[in-house]
Amino acid sequence: MFPHRRFSGVAAALLPIVAIGLALVSRATDAQAKDGAGGCEGAIGLSMLASPVAPWKGAPLRVVFSSEQPITAELSLSGPDGAVAVTSRERHGGPPYFWFAEVTAPAAGTWHAKLTREGADGDCATITKEISVGRAASAPIRATSKSVWPVRAQWNRSTENLYSAWIEKLFDAPIDQELSWPALHEVLRDKSRNFLFNHLGLGEDDKKLIMQPDCADLPYFLRAYFAFKVGLPFGYSKCSRGGGGKAPRCPQWFNIQREESSTPSSEEKDAQAGAGSILAVFGATAPQTTPAKTSSRPQGLVPGFGYYVRTTVANAVHSGSGRTAANDDNTDYYPVPLKAETLRPGTIYADPYGHVLVLVKRIAQTSESAGVFLAVDGQPDGTVARKRFWRGNFLFAQNPSLGSPGFKRFRPIVADANGGLRRLANAEISKDAEYGDFSLEQSKLGIEDFYDRMDDVMSPDALDPMRAMKETITALEEQIKTRVTSVENGRKYQNGGGAEVAIPAGSSIFETTGAWEDYSTPSRDLRLLIAIDVVRGFPDRVARRADRYAMPKDKSPAEVKAELESTLAAELAARKFSYPRSDGSTWTLAMKDVVDRAADLEMAYNVNDCVELRWGAPDKSSEAQTCKRRAPSAQRAKMAEYRAWFHDRRRPARGE
Repeated sequence: MFPHRRFSGVAAALLPIVAIGLALVSRATDAQAKDGAGGCEGAIGLSMLASPVAPWKGAPLRVVFSSEQPITAELSLSGPDGAVAVTSRERHGGPPYFWFAEVTAPAAGTWHAKLTREGADGDCATITKEISVGRAASAPIRATSKSVWPVRAQWNRSTENLYSAWIEKLFDAPIDQELSWPALHEVLRDKSRNFLFNHLGLGEDDKKLIMQPDCADLPYFLRAYFAFKVGLPFGYSKCSRGGGGKAPRCPQWFNIQREESSTPSSEEKDAQAGAGSILAVFGATAPQTTPAKTSSRPQGLVPGFGYYVRTTVANAVHSGSGRTAANDDNTDYYPVPLKAETLRPGTIYADPYGHVLVLVKRIAQTSESAGVFLAVDGQPDGTVARKRFWRGNFLFAQNPSLGSPGFKRFRPIVADANGGLRRLANAEISKDAEYGDFSLEQSKLGIEDFYDRMDDVMSPDALDPMRAMKETITALEEQIKTRVTSVENGRKYQNGGGAEVAIPAGSSIFETTGAWEDYSTPSRDLRLLIAIDVVRGFPDRVARRADRYAMPKDKSPAEVKAELESTLAAELAARKFSYPRSDGSTWTLAMKDVVDRAADLEMAYNVNDCVELRWGAPDKSSEAQTCKRRAPSAQRAKMAEYRAWFHDRRRPARGE
């Protein structure tokens, strides 16, 4: 996210915020940070978080150190008796890089968290932080009438890096492991993943908080959860969805100190007054110009947070929130340059057609494999799953009416002179030494240029063409297996007595609510068809960009292309998967079957059809014998009308 430069603020070192066990970087000048341990910490961009907010002997002690630089170091936690309780040399991430250690039952007294650097001299060799562990739990943080949760810290480079570290650990696993959860709260309740579990000492994660975001909600839920735990500002915009050749606009912004149900400020009244005409242009409903009814958010810090995120935020944000114009200042997100150091965990990807993903890990290129970016997304049924960046999952297009797609970060929220909250404008972000990463680069790229640029970011060195193609096939395989879950959810809905689902009109098949959104798969299938095209066309891509690949010296691009085509056919035939048919029996297909059935998959998204039909089973085949349900003829007629969108691999404009 940040340029490679020294912290402008570290010095006088890290400001200890005892109340939350967090070391925040100050915004002092470089001159203040040149000497002593503070200078060492500043040079590598070091941050630390200790959890819970008030450590005590009755709760596990978790410690995270994060760094801007890829130093080699060991993290150790030593107890009050001086004995080392735990050590870890495992460095995660990059960038930021981080180390994690945990003591299940810490003794009361002063603990020392040490980061011992390899090859460093003097004060920089070992950086030590003291952590006080109490004999009893401290008085918990309480709710306040002035804010959904109290603000105790600020967004800056330190907290952004810790946010990235939290995101990465939350969704970490070997790349070949398929990760999927039925809901976000299942991830957050996993103590081995969530190092902020019960951070506030309120047993807040034991209270069965329900969090089931869809793709647009997911980034906000994650950001709000981290901000809630650490005491950071949070806000969100109410945006249009775009239309009439214009990108979405966001005329209203609310935050934890200024809730929607509160009386608007004079500035917000002015914004609301003009919002009706603005939103009318974009086909959205104008907001109320009078104060809304009193908030029904329940009392208490934890219940209030749950209601705020699950109801207030979830009912306000949508995919248009991420597709605002790249140069728009009144937005929740801002675009960043396509660089390995800026595409960090927590960065979102706004699909031009309405999907949103969150980056969770970067795996650097090695001599054996290409570089990879991993992301998670939410589905209408609440499922959260991890997937890799590639053309089949991350769609890109330049169309003013769709808004600005691509990678974006949450806009920093800061306190003004009066203690109120505001967002930094694009120019402020560009000049801020804590950020400095606003960029219009992506808005100037064509489709092929974007994907070529991302290939270069993920894998700076030349790729072995055969290995690269097999990794692309693997990405398609993952996408197919993910679709198995979505189609199976529809089968369960049908077998559970679900009523026939009405098909929306026109382009609304891609954006709606209710059972159609939950169980039909038009958006997923459009992406799958594009992914099939990518795999089919990979040999041609290698021939087109021969300079990008480590081509064998004794073979021409045409010969390499022919070899790739042969291997592609063999791989598609060999790789298999299974899906449950209508009666629950398992049927096995090869990836080749799916690729060959691409034309049938152009009309396979309707939940009212049996699962066999949704996988393109040939009529009267053995596979199709268990099919007992078909969509009404009127719906099939509509699907035939809409088929051109899938055949042409294009998302229609709203209202088409």
